[in-house]
Amino acid sequence: MTSALLLLNVGINGFDINKIKNEIYNKRYIANKIIHLSIHGAAQNQSYNRLANFTDKFGNRIAGSQNLENAIDNMLGELTKDGLENVHGEKAMVPHWVRGEESAVMLKPRYHPLSMLGLGSSIGTPPEGIKAEVLVVRTFDELKRKSDQAKGKIVVYNQKWIDYGTSVAYRQNGATAAARVGAVASLIRSVTALSINSPHTGWQDYQVNVTKIPTACITVEDAEMMWRMSQRGEKIVVRLKMNAENLPQVESRNTVAEIRGSTYPDEVVLVSGHLDSWDVGQGAMDDGGGAFISWQALSLIRQLNLRPKRTLRAVLWTAEEEGTFGAGSYWQQHKEEVHKFDFVMESDEGTFTPTGIAITGNNATMEIIREISKLLEPIKATQVLSGQRGEDILYWTSRGVPGGSLLNKNDRYSYFHHSNGDTMTVQNPHEMDLCSAVWAVIAFIVADLEDMLPR
Repeated sequence: MTSALLLLNVGINGFDINKIKNEIYNKRYIANKIIHLSIHGAAQNQSYNRLANFTDKFGNRIAGSQNLENAIDNMLGELTKDGLENVHGEKAMVPHWVRGEESAVMLKPRYHPLSMLGLGSSIGTPPEGIKAEVLVVRTFDELKRKSDQAKGKIVVYNQKWIDYGTSVAYRQNGATAAARVGAVASLIRSVTALSINSPHTGWQDYQVNVTKIPTACITVEDAEMMWRMSQRGEKIVVRLKMNAENLPQVESRNTVAEIRGSTYPDEVVLVSGHLDSWDVGQGAMDDGGGAFISWQALSLIRQLNLRPKRTLRAVLWTAEEEGTFGAGSYWQQHKEEVHKFDFVMESDEGTFTPTGIAITGNNATMEIIREISKLLEPIKATQVLSGQRGEDILYWTSRGVPGGSLLNKNDRYSYFHHSNGDTMTVQNPHEMDLCSAVWAVIAFIVADLEDMLPR
């Protein structure tokens, strides 16, 4: 009887948690070997150095670009050279948005060039640009109250930073809300907790049957300045030029590598991050770090000549930034195998000092992962919280597959997110070693248990 069928027969209530705890405890020496190799042994700084070589060579890697495809080719070669198995790419059709030249200038009450970044999927302006008076608002509600003042104007949102999940709504939906009240363009305060005159880009969503208008992010400093000007009753005029284009979809690939399981090779524990990035900075933090600790998790296991009972699979997604297009394609290609996916993991919120893992799963799964996390006590990464945060693995977790995402001390994440500041300077070699150890220990132990995680 396969391990999957065994769990189905036993059921969650009949799951022998004491047996599994003993099994986990007996693997503590393997966990210690993985931790030592990653942090003190021959693999020290390895994930950082690999990421630095990669990002310095290719820089940013936006979906649809030839540069991303060249980077994927390189990654396939590196994974093969590292001795991993079944290295290949899997096709995914992805958006192809091109920024082009762009600029924004405040003409009144004084001349002032605005630092800006157009938002993904934005249309361009006419060649001569759009010159219009500005209406500055704090909230969507304020825009509704002042809707009679918005026609023919450029709406500037100076929303307060609350947290990323809350404030990002203005970046995603600001253009549509402004278009509904007759605005000709929108400029959104960058979604960040700290700015050094730094604009942050990201995807935005037009809605059906609403006029598409050009949209971009400006800096916190400029948004606040125009807010102050508007409160004094000063007339603000801005000229916006954007040559952005939405081109037909093109073919890309998810990047896949494995360590084949010894006993249940058709059952899979998946680790992942996305290889694409925005077209600014180096994409080192978002999500080079997550992608490369996922490679490193398998690499550490391979370097120790370990082979778990189940297959360990790393998937480096494509076109996550535009809306998980790579992950969606992967789901369509593998959804009939959903019952064989034991655990899916994703790192896409930084690779700073790790504190543990966030989990989607039932109580029995939570208890098992808590037990595994005790093996990470030497590096103080034992925290287990409910509710994973991975966008790409939602296709699996929403169908009942247990999932996990890396917890780390990422308070500074929004400072660099989707900006020119996302470079290797943000990354720290020791922190990446720690994250790699967490990723490898959890993935290996889950994959090497006799039974799959309960659902």
